[in-house]
Amino acid sequence: MKTIYEGKTKTVLLDEASGSCYLLFKDDATGENGVFDPGSNTVGGSVSGKGKIGLAISKYFFELMAANAIPTHYLGADLEQGLMKVRNVNVPKLEFVLRYFTAGSMCRRFSLEQGLPFEPPYLEVTLKDDEQGDPLISERLCIMKGLLKEGEYNKVLDLLVKVGRVLRAELKELGLKLIDFKMEFGFDAQRNIYIADEITPDIWRVQDVAGNIPNQIDCAKLILDKINAKGNTCNCGCSCC
Repeated sequence: MKTIYEGKTKTVLLDEASGSCYLLFKDDATGENGVFDPGSNTVGGSVSGKGKIGLAISKYFFELMAANAIPTHYLGADLEQGLMKVRNVNVPKLEFVLRYFTAGSMCRRFSLEQGLPFEPPYLEVTLKDDEQGDPLISERLCIMKGLLKEGEYNKVLDLLVKVGRVLRAELKELGLKLIDFKMEFGFDAQRNIYIADEITPDIWRVQDVAGNIPNQIDCAKLILDKINAKGNTCNCGCSCC
């Protein structure tokens, strides 16, 4: 397959014979100085089996979104190969953030205490630009830069809120409180909107029953154990299964 894009934790591949697109989930994790952090813009290390675990979790949550009539780019998964087949969509360099509680960069930017609740949830859009530190971006600038068309900014945010409801309820059932998450969205040729990228602990921050906020590696193992306990077999070949 041809490599289209090399990301921090995934590689986008194209099967030139069939025209099908795939995401290869890598074992790399974001963080700094050996400390894993889903909010970081750099790769902090690699953990054997992380990619297949992330794919198994993404498969579970993408299928959950489809069951709740939320459109996604997910078309299937090969857990053994670590590959997710996806719809060929254009993904603008934007991340859409939903916050149920203050945490992370928001507290640093606005001198806020950790854990203050938002009702309704607080929504942000950031430009994916590591050199500029992923700055916040407005609807007007998204349109000026050709990233979105008129009206799409709010359409994506409306869909983000629906995703949050499903994600929050499912994580609560798994014994975890969703603090915040970030998500990417893609557009097909007709400008239909789909959840893109992945749905794993790499995109969210949660709190467990003891009040701890696990890093994405520990959180992934915890969630996969809970998913398997519900009767969903992973078959990913990773050591945690």
